[in-house]
Amino acid sequence: MFLNQYHHCFDEKNRLTIPAKFREQTADGVTVVQGLERNLMVLPQPEFQILYDRIMAMNFADPDARLLRQIILGNAMPVTPDGSGRILLSQNLRDYAGLTSEVVFVGQGDYFEIWASEPWQKKQDQINDAETNAKRFSALDLRTR
Repeated sequence: MFLNQYHHCFDEKNRLTIPAKFREQTADGVTVVQGLERNLMVLPQPEFQILYDRIMAMNFADPDARLLRQIILGNAMPVTPDGSGRILLSQNLRDYAGLTSEVVFVGQGDYFEIWASEPWQKKQDQINDAETNAKRFSALDLRTR
C-alpha cells in the first residue's frame, strides 16, 4: 500500500529515486501516466492492467472515452526502477506535470502520484481547509466499521 508523502529531487541524469517505502511494490515495474490534476500517476502493473481493461472496454465512439484513452494511454510509460530504485521519466510527462527539480511523491493506496513541489503546496492548502472539508465530505459515509 502506498501511503504518506516524500520529497525528492531529480539527480544530475534526470532520474528520480522512488521512496524506499514504495520500492518493494515497484520493483517489478510500474506504468507512469498523466494524472488528471497536472500530476503523474504511478501504477504497479496489476493496477495499471485494471485501468487499461476498463478504458479499453469503453465505447471508442464516445468522445469522452477517446479523450480519456488519449490522456492515459497516449502518454503511458512503462518503467522498471534500476537497482537503486531510480526511474527516468519521458520529457513529455515531466513537462505535463511541471517537474523540474523537487517533486513530491504522494501515496494513494493502490498507486502513488508525483507532483511538482509548488502545485502540491497549493493542493495541500485545499486539503487542509477543515471548514470546507467538513461541508464537502459531510454526505459521505466514512465509517471504519
